[in-house]
Amino acid sequence: MVDPNPPENSIQNDTKSEPVKDNAGETSQMLTKKGLKNFPLDPDHLGIETIKVEPSDLLKIAIELKQNGFNYLQCQGGYDEGPGLNIVCFYNLIEIKESDLNTSPKEVRIKVFLKRDGDLKVPSLYSIYRGSDWQERETFDMYGVIFEGHPHPKRLLMPEDWKGWPLRKDYVQPDFYEMQDAY
Repeated sequence: MVDPNPPENSIQNDTKSEPVKDNAGETSQMLTKKGLKNFPLDPDHLGIETIKVEPSDLLKIAIELKQNGFNYLQCQGGYDEGPGLNIVCFYNLIEIKESDLNTSPKEVRIKVFLKRDGDLKVPSLYSIYRGSDWQERETFDMYGVIFEGHPHPKRLLMPEDWKGWPLRKDYVQPDFYEMQDAY
């Protein structure tokens, strides 16, 4: 049954999936029409569409985006919103194709928000975008996000026996760390 009084910030689309938000960009609308759950966020400072997705939907959405032209993972990373707040994984996807030099490629930003004290697991996008290999390892190393299905999930920057996640805002630096003999 359709709500006769939908929220002010949404409009109903032509499918029986979730309502399309009025700030939904072209990519978010396409995903919603295909039945893929997403939530449009405000565009970034460059005006690029930004979409929030749940970890369980990330792989399906990444596959759909690649099939719809977003064939290059420009960047994957993470950031900490602050002590007690979320750890965020972000993905910058671009459509690379032969085009007029006067046009910019299509871009979209995907964000996955993870509760700091919750399950910090997201599926690895390595099987779709090989370039995510070291980027996911760095996000694991600095923030503790586990990328399920990654072929080589180990620290990239810190020693293997390092305790904690150095770029988290609640990280407490150890007073002493003994370097081990590398030979």
